[in-house]
Amino acid sequence: MTNAAIIALLKSEVKPALGCTEPIAVALAVSKAVEIICENCPLERRKARFQLDVEVSGNILKNGMGVGIPGTGMVGLPVAAALGAVCGDSTQGLEVLKGLTPEAVERAKELVSEGSVKIKVADTEHLLYVKATVTVEGGRKASAEVDLHAYAVIEDDHDRIVETSYADKILMSSESAAAAKIRRREDYDLDVKQIWDFALTAPYKDIEFILEDRTLNLALAREGLEGNYGLKVGKTIRSNQQEVYGDDFMSFAMGMTAAASDARMAGSTLPAMSNSGSGNQGITVSMPVIAYALRYNTPDEKLARALILSNLVAIHIKHYLGKLSALCGCVVASTGSACGIVYLQGGGYEEVCSAIKNMAGNITGMVCDGAKVGCAMKVASGVSCAVQSAVLALQGSCIPSTDGIIEDDVEKTIQNIGTIGSAGMKTTDQMILDIMLCK
Repeated sequence: MTNAAIIALLKSEVKPALGCTEPIAVALAVSKAVEIICENCPLERRKARFQLDVEVSGNILKNGMGVGIPGTGMVGLPVAAALGAVCGDSTQGLEVLKGLTPEAVERAKELVSEGSVKIKVADTEHLLYVKATVTVEGGRKASAEVDLHAYAVIEDDHDRIVETSYADKILMSSESAAAAKIRRREDYDLDVKQIWDFALTAPYKDIEFILEDRTLNLALAREGLEGNYGLKVGKTIRSNQQEVYGDDFMSFAMGMTAAASDARMAGSTLPAMSNSGSGNQGITVSMPVIAYALRYNTPDEKLARALILSNLVAIHIKHYLGKLSALCGCVVASTGSACGIVYLQGGGYEEVCSAIKNMAGNITGMVCDGAKVGCAMKVASGVSCAVQSAVLALQGSCIPSTDGIIEDDVEKTIQNIGTIGSAGMKTTDQMILDIMLCK
């Protein structure tokens, strides 16, 4: 891949996201459908009598059931859908709820309590799928009272709207998701060696944008440390320095990263810089690297190169794994941050490969049981493993190819991770969802 193509890949996969991206995808689809209605018939959104019927894939439901929705004090997809109808702006993508106000939150809560929001599991093979159908009861058009309806469909990427309709007429339908997936796969030609070379040699002015990672995710970390979000995992780690954790770099990195996840999972209104469609992955891939830079006064250019490396390694692994799976995204993201730490500590390409293998042999089996405040504990575990894997790699210790899924070729090891998460854990994914729905 050319440098320009790699930068384009980074900018498409590393972007701001306000709130957990699964409920945000629902809000985005609803918002788009409402906007279509508004384009055809002027509508006061805060007062409209909406009926929202949302169909989602099992993985969207799993990751949206228990996670906090920004600014609401509530969890789940219904309030996210209602907010999308009342105040969403689809042009903002994953920051669709950027215009959130207390008045909008109250109206959204009213819609939910009135039973105006229906969520059901879609019959689809797509792991990431949302179809939001919006009906406005008694909308006024051509001087007659009629019910107005529109829908929007999202597939495969959290902000990829593939079809829209108004009054039973298709307005837009993009290439099929299957065709797009094949096209992306054919265009994709990246490996860890090229990622390493790019991170070290790309002109600084071309990659300086990645420092926005620090701006957004560090703000979330500080929010988590100052507030009382979720399980307060990060805050607890940082406040127990003498009794349990100490004040070493590992504890510092664990606390800062978990604090950002605490805030995000419990409904903070600050955006995260996401990676591969996930804010938690964006936090986990970047905050340990940022924590190192804070602790050891790393220059901005070196931090930027470390963040490029960590983000690209995570994107590379996700290419084989897919956006949503039964494998916790923390596994992928913390593998990326392990590589960034190796670079910051003076390691080379071979040590980066060793860190990836060490991570693959350590926490590959961690399951995703939905987005929730408990994710901050998994994030802390991932950071601990990342630091451990990096230190071992720098000392020349690497899990050998005789162990489990590890291969001499780092690319084959990465492909093994993807195969386990995307194909091997399908039954696990369904079992987790069944357990969650039957509680």
